[in-house]
Amino acid sequence: MDEKAIITNLATKHNLPISKVEDIVYSQFNFVGKVIRDGEFKAVRLPYIGKFHVNPGRLKHLNERPNNS
Repeated sequence: MDEKAIITNLATKHNLPISKVEDIVYSQFNFVGKVIRDGEFKAVRLPYIGKFHVNPGRLKHLNERPNNS
């Protein structure tokens, strides 16, 4: 089942608009994206999905990069 079918199924099952169900489903990923874009490089754990973090080697590389890049 693809994600649109799952969202449609949930919307029908719970008698909610599809846009509301999409907001609910995508909110956790939007949160992870926001944390990453903020640049604080904190680890984020999503229950039943996993932990998202910045690889320490990449962080070291970013910190060594000149400011104008």
